[in-house]
Amino acid sequence: MTRSIPEGARQLSVVIPVYNESATIEQVVNLVNEVSLKIELVAVDDGSTDRSLEILERLKEDGRINRLIVHEANRGKGAALRTGFEAASGDIVIVQDADLEYDPNEYHKLLRPILEGKADVVFGSRFMGGEPHRVLYFWHYVGNRFLTILSNMVTNLNLTDMETCYKCFRREVLQGLSIQERGFGVEPELTAKVARGGWSVYEVGISYSGRTYAEGKKIGWKDGFRALWCIIKYGLFSHGTVATAPSGEAAQA
Repeated sequence: MTRSIPEGARQLSVVIPVYNESATIEQVVNLVNEVSLKIELVAVDDGSTDRSLEILERLKEDGRINRLIVHEANRGKGAALRTGFEAASGDIVIVQDADLEYDPNEYHKLLRPILEGKADVVFGSRFMGGEPHRVLYFWHYVGNRFLTILSNMVTNLNLTDMETCYKCFRREVLQGLSIQERGFGVEPELTAKVARGGWSVYEVGISYSGRTYAEGKKIGWKDGFRALWCIIKYGLFSHGTVATAPSGEAAQA
């Protein structure tokens, strides 16, 4: 039976890394607040040079953000996630990008395997099918699939979307897990360390509304090469602290 998050208990934290997303960040925060769950919203401004920090400070003042942490200079997504994970107090933690590519209304899909006691980590896959997604760049799709397959080869997982933003963790997984990557290489790093820790991983299909470079998409070919290196580095060699699952099973939520 699915266990709901009790009223009055702050068990779910949503971590949003933000870098120059003034056009979308308020709408994303509003969408998160509209989700019918008790949520601790943690935002990390990663040295934005546009109006993102100004907007975040206003959202913090009116209560739409619970915690706001500011990096004085841009450090990268991995560094922002590390800061956000350290600040989050929930028993379950979800990563949310500051653009509009991922829909917070689908949190329930990510939470279900954890609340049912089946999973420790849940990936939201853009490629499992069954949900709508915006049709965009063919070579991005090829690159994502290539990196996912290579990651699967070294981690022995069978994911369809390693690079997805939507990753949901039980707190025990994040405790003692040391993030080293400062940029987008954090995705293969987290995947490799979760696999090496022996945690139970599930994957659920999600919708995806990708954006173009003209609309503010930031990841590029250099990030792809960094991800390739990180798959090898963290998948084949032991780097950093890795929390391990008790008895190799999903602990009860």
